[in-house]
Amino acid sequence: MATRQRSMSGTIPSMEGSHQELKNNTLIVVLGASGDLAKKKTYPALFGLYRMGFLPTGVKIVGYARTKMDNAEYHKRITSYIKNVDDDDGKAKLEEFKQLSTYVSGGYEDGESFDKLNQYLQELDGGFQGNERHRLFYLALPPSVFIPVAKNLKEHCYSKAGINRIIVEKPFGKDLESCRELLKSLKEHWTEDETFRIDHYLGKEMVKNLLVLRFANVAMGAAWDKNSISNVQITFKEPFGTEGRGGYFDEFGIIRDILQNHLMQVLSILTMERPVSFAAEDIRDEKVKVLRAIPPVEREDTLLGQYVAANGKPGYLDDDTVPHNSVCPTYAATTLWIHNPRWEGVPFILKAGKALNEAKVEIRIQFKDVTQGIFKDIARNELVLRIQPAEAMYLKLNTKTPGLYTRALPTEMDLTYKRRFTDVYIPEAYESLILDALKGDHSNFVRDDELDVAWKIFTPILHWIEGKNGSAPRPVGYPYGSRGPKELDAFIHKYGYRRSAEGYSWPVTNMSAL
Repeated sequence: MATRQRSMSGTIPSMEGSHQELKNNTLIVVLGASGDLAKKKTYPALFGLYRMGFLPTGVKIVGYARTKMDNAEYHKRITSYIKNVDDDDGKAKLEEFKQLSTYVSGGYEDGESFDKLNQYLQELDGGFQGNERHRLFYLALPPSVFIPVAKNLKEHCYSKAGINRIIVEKPFGKDLESCRELLKSLKEHWTEDETFRIDHYLGKEMVKNLLVLRFANVAMGAAWDKNSISNVQITFKEPFGTEGRGGYFDEFGIIRDILQNHLMQVLSILTMERPVSFAAEDIRDEKVKVLRAIPPVEREDTLLGQYVAANGKPGYLDDDTVPHNSVCPTYAATTLWIHNPRWEGVPFILKAGKALNEAKVEIRIQFKDVTQGIFKDIARNELVLRIQPAEAMYLKLNTKTPGLYTRALPTEMDLTYKRRFTDVYIPEAYESLILDALKGDHSNFVRDDELDVAWKIFTPILHWIEGKNGSAPRPVGYPYGSRGPKELDAFIHKYGYRRSAEGYSWPVTNMSAL
């Protein structure tokens, strides 16, 4: 195992945790290779890593699914969402990628299909040099088949001559009980060290930057607590609705889909204490500690919405795949409280919704008012971290308006990544996470006890929404293409949020120039 080296000079220290380096003689097996997730995310990420030279030397990729198709059809599917390959180099790399990617069809629940898969894998890795044979299994599958596939992979496709790892996609259960059952079943076949539970928000550049922003800057660390911060909002907005996939969405709802996993992961990194090192377990220990300080969400700290037809777009209940009269929320705002010395009394408002006015994910940290006196009505400072699109961070400050008059004006110190880092490639989240899994680095993956405590926070409110403790609440309507429910302003205002001075906005040119 490689150990992290301390920086003894003025150079920037490495953030690599203690993990193994890339292993040659590796097969990557994508299960669910014919599905949307694989073709839209997994294979484009694998190609990106291959093009940049970040896959193990001599790697082979094998797709596996129920769908029967030849290699030509398989190659057409897995390359349909790969972009920026119009130049000669891109075309050449794409052809190479196709050559190292092959396909096997088979079932998910019968051992005979996995024996057939394993026979094919043995034929492929038989050509490797040396004695080691490593395998990474990526489950781009619905959770209904996680357990039989995990079981069959262990019993029929496990390499006894090398390292085996399995990547599991969310959702990890539907509530605390189902999550524990899923965890228990997976552990019967795969150890925690072999298991990589992927939440792609942990691979996003701005989320990964939180550790550096918080703990490598004295100026930030000094203001990062209840003494300076009034409230925090973590916002996820999508400009489209369920668009014919409402039947699937209705089983889960916006809280399971976004808040309980993506936004909670962001919250845990935003609020955890400083880890003793960048080793995976040190980071995840601190995330679990802060999550354990959060009690279950209360009903009075929750606002639920469901989009209705507007602006020529259909409402949620107009989707033929959605059950008639469904009360499934497509928008949710929940306020969480962290009962520890750093954050006691600070509201953390998590908001997520579909069919809104824009696509955006951001963290907005609003600081407290200045001491009353000459600036008693001045705008508050805010630190805004835009996770997507177009990564950026800006700090809203009050400055004197240039000229002969002494007037204060809200403006910003702006770091927009694509302007500041013009020649730097920002990897896709899946590229970053697949590379971490290949190296054996768990830092940006979800540990079992993280899942357990996150479900404890949300399970009571989910059961209330589903009517398991009486009648289910009916979400308020909001127009397709709006900011969300009209009740939102009053909701966030009661937790101390103050909107910026009239007329202020982060300059539109920041986005249009990108």
